[in-house]
Amino acid sequence: MERVKFTLEFIFKASPAIVYKFFTTPSCLVRWFCDEVDIQGETYTFSWSGSEEEAELIEDIENEKLRFRWEEAEEEEYLEFDISKSPVTGETILVITDFCDDDEVDDQKQLWHSQMEDLRKEMGG
Repeated sequence: MERVKFTLEFIFKASPAIVYKFFTTPSCLVRWFCDEVDIQGETYTFSWSGSEEEAELIEDIENEKLRFRWEEAEEEEYLEFDISKSPVTGETILVITDFCDDDEVDDQKQLWHSQMEDLRKEMGG
């Protein structure tokens, strides 16, 4: 199965600092992304319904960008959260870059849309 890269863009009313906090703080991550998370240095261990996955934080620019590499992923694959502020509207723009099998793109996009709705509710905007 061929793996493909896709990107999604979401707009938030919360500041880039608040969005960043929700991607890097265990107490915030469990509110929208996973059931549990353990962070040891650059290694994040996420748990969902008893299943664990590890990701290494390979790029971290505070309030701007996070890039993870899943332990089981191909070398060139990553999960990236790019956070910026629109100079026109002042809203925060979040661009997610992820990889999946080519026949799962629609499902993965739906999952991210659902996750972002949960995140928006938890952040208040």
